[in-house]
This record gives sequence, structure tokens and C-alpha cells, in this order.
Amino acid sequence: MSKTSIAVLGAGSWGTALALLLARNHHRVRWWGHDKVRMQQVKKTHCNDKYFPGLILPAALEIELDLTQCVQEVQHVLLVVPSHAFSTTLKSIAPHLSANTGVLWGTKGLDAEGQWLHEVAAQQLGTQRQLAILSGPSFAKEVVDEKPTAVTIAAEDKTYGEILCKLFSNHYFRAYQNTDLIGVQLGGAVKNTLAIAAGIVDGSNLGANARSALITRGLAEMMRLGNAVGAKAATLMGLAGVGDLILTCTDNQSRNHRFGVLLGQGLSVEAALQQIGQVVEGVKTTERIQRLRAHHEVDMPITQCVAEVLQDKISVKQAVQQLMARPLRFE
Repeated sequence: MSKTSIAVLGAGSWGTALALLLARNHHRVRWWGHDKVRMQQVKKTHCNDKYFPGLILPAALEIELDLTQCVQEVQHVLLVVPSHAFSTTLKSIAPHLSANTGVLWGTKGLDAEGQWLHEVAAQQLGTQRQLAILSGPSFAKEVVDEKPTAVTIAAEDKTYGEILCKLFSNHYFRAYQNTDLIGVQLGGAVKNTLAIAAGIVDGSNLGANARSALITRGLAEMMRLGNAVGAKAATLMGLAGVGDLILTCTDNQSRNHRFGVLLGQGLSVEAALQQIGQVVEGVKTTERIQRLRAHHEVDMPITQCVAEVLQDKISVKQAVQQLMARPLRFE
């Protein structure tokens, strides 16, 4: 595999996993994180102990402490930053990108204003820039451990999408190509809210029947919103939709699911967030999806109940009662 130069921005668990994946694929990887002190420690020890204690990172993985230096004269920039930092990070790097540098991201959700991230990227970087999204069912720890993983890479330009799929794929990591940017982003956003809901079900000991119903009816909500915003049904039934939904709703490696479990066990939102100790994307994403749902007048009762629980308008018990008391209808 020929060497390609890539800047990876973000040193959380997913940023670490993707930077390591690309380095294992023998590409030239520069890696930057916003916490300069921690990145200096990573550079010194070749470990990111906050997320992967004991994992020795390859010496070929180049730690870059200066953001502007990191993105200069590379072929691709991969953003793996929280959604709230997406726009500001793009704004910081925009003046320093080469004209032919492609930009992709593993960030899920919508930005603080409720915009699709590809719209934000086009605003910050111009409409001529090659853009792509990496999403799908993928826990960082399992990618680091080289366990079989399949994701979706969406790019409107099929040639660029094909290049990226080859860039990431190896014997344990497989990337499927897609052109539906909205569908891939929608799946990656709504699943965060539904993972919180599934966690609440598990934390409340409501049982496997309830969890299965929650996931199935949650998928119906995702499909309805997808239809309203122009996502392709096939995308939402693929890795970036139902695949990511199943993963995050059924495994405690998901921060959103763990957060929901704590809510189901009776903790407040603040106490649950403090116990998780990392960004729980679903908290902000739920608010943004709720605005999008209301704008398009889409019926999404599970999403609405999660939003009201997070806003402390109703209790977990009241949310369950509301959902079970809804009028009977055709599926």
C-alpha cells in the first residue's frame, strides 16, 4: 500500500484508534490533539494512557503540537473532534490547507446551530473542497484490538470515496462506499439519542422485550426523519444507520448507553455526566434532533421523551408511562 500523508485532528479514543489504524496501514500520519500538555506526554511516552492504558503507539505516528503545522501540505485531513468543536477547528485550519487537500471527519451529530456538518464544512472551506464522512458501528477499543469492523465512508465524489475506502481498509477494517451525506450523518446523530433511551431501559431493568421494542420503534423514528430531510432509506438500513443503532443500544462500551443506564438507575443528568467523565454527544445531539424534528413536523415520541428527561421536564418513570399510553396504531 503506497504511503499517503494524513493529518488526524483529535486525540480522544476514536481519534487515537483512527490515527493508529492509518499508521498501521503504513501511511504518513501527523496527529494533533487540543490538550497540548497531554500530547507532549504522548509524544514522550508513545502512550495515550487516558484512553488506552499500556498501548504502545508506533514511533512512525508523528505527534504535532501545532495545529497549523499539522495540516500543511498533507493529502487528507481527518477531523475526530466533538461536534461542538467542529466548526471552530475547521475555521482554524482553513487558511493553512493546500488547494488539493481533502477533508473528512469521524465526528457524529450536528453542529451547535443544528446544521449538517457537511454544510458547515462547505461554508468554512469552500464548495470546491473534497469532503467525506466516516461513520458506522465502530467502538474504538475494538479497532485498536484489530477486531473485525465495517464502516461507511460517504463522499459525493465517487472517486474520492473510493480513494478513502482503500486508504482505511485492511485485514480487520473494511470501509463501504456511499454518496448519501445526509443519511450517513442522520444515522450517526439519531443513534446517540436512541442509545440514551436504550440505556435508560436497561438501567431501569425494564427487560429485553422493552429494549428490543425501543430499538425497533427508534429505527422507525430515524426512517421518518430521514424521509423528511432527504436521506436514502437504504443508507439508514445500512451500517451508518441500523448498524450503528444496534451497536450503541446494546453495548456498554457506548458512552451514550452508559449515560442512559445511570439515568435509569436514578442519577441526575449532571451526576451521570460527571460519572462518565467524557463527552456524551447524545446530550447536545438530542436537543438538535428535537429542533430538526419539530421543524419538519415529524412524529418522534422516543426522541421527544429523551429530550424532556434531559431537560428535567419529566422523570424516567413518566417517560415510560407516556410511551406506553400512546394511542394504539398500525405499525
